[in-house]
Amino acid sequence: MIYVFKTTVNTEHEVAQLKPYIDKIIPNSKWNFDLEDCDNILRIESTENIINSIKLLFKIYDFGCEELD
Repeated sequence: MIYVFKTTVNTEHEVAQLKPYIDKIIPNSKWNFDLEDCDNILRIESTENIINSIKLLFKIYDFGCEELD
């Protein structure tokens, strides 16, 4: 399944900060940020339901994260 999130991550530095934690909570998934999109999209391809884990991670690190339909 592909999950799409609107985020407040704005820079490659912020992506690098989150990378080890994203990799840890969803180790067998593919993910990427599109910082050129106005919503700073995070796309995750995963067989697991990762919505709550991702939202919690972003909350812990003071980033906004909202799942898009």
